[in-house]
Amino acid sequence: MSQSLKPPATRDLMCRYPFFALPLTLLLISGCMARESEMLGAPVEGYNHTSAAISRFTVNGAGGPNLGPYSGGGGQICCGSVPRYWRPGMRAIVEWEKDLNPRPATPLKRNKYGSLDPDDYKKHAASYTYHRAVVEIHEYDSPGPLVVHFLPCDQVRVTAAAVTPRHPDYPYNFPRKMEDKECPKA
Repeated sequence: MSQSLKPPATRDLMCRYPFFALPLTLLLISGCMARESEMLGAPVEGYNHTSAAISRFTVNGAGGPNLGPYSGGGGQICCGSVPRYWRPGMRAIVEWEKDLNPRPATPLKRNKYGSLDPDDYKKHAASYTYHRAVVEIHEYDSPGPLVVHFLPCDQVRVTAAAVTPRHPDYPYNFPRKMEDKECPKA
């Protein structure tokens, strides 16, 4: 007794309707391919060009490091996000808290463990000022960290360029120390 073996049902369909084979194959393959992500993770970094301290800041909700007067760079907090490709009109929302008196004449009290006295700190922090700015993100060819520059007159600039501030292609070349009366031109 011999039995005839039948091809599987899908093979039978392909043989009968060959014009379905190519589109079906392409559909199956395209479902397996990964798409390139539009957004990338980026550390947040800051540069403070003023005599005030930046006690906290965020860029589009991602937090950055505390910045003393005339300081910055070298410290990054993870993670914000930037588009893989720059496009015109990209903006960032920067919010920050500024301490105009970062080195008070009377030092803040500390407890026996070296921590700041909470009541003394609250009195000092009551003089902090809060700021918010919506600024354009400077054009970049390839993305890097989100970098915020705090300038006199409560101005900020943001870049996501993959080059560091000392690189010739870096978009901002502000001096480390700027007088609080030197308001940069927009």
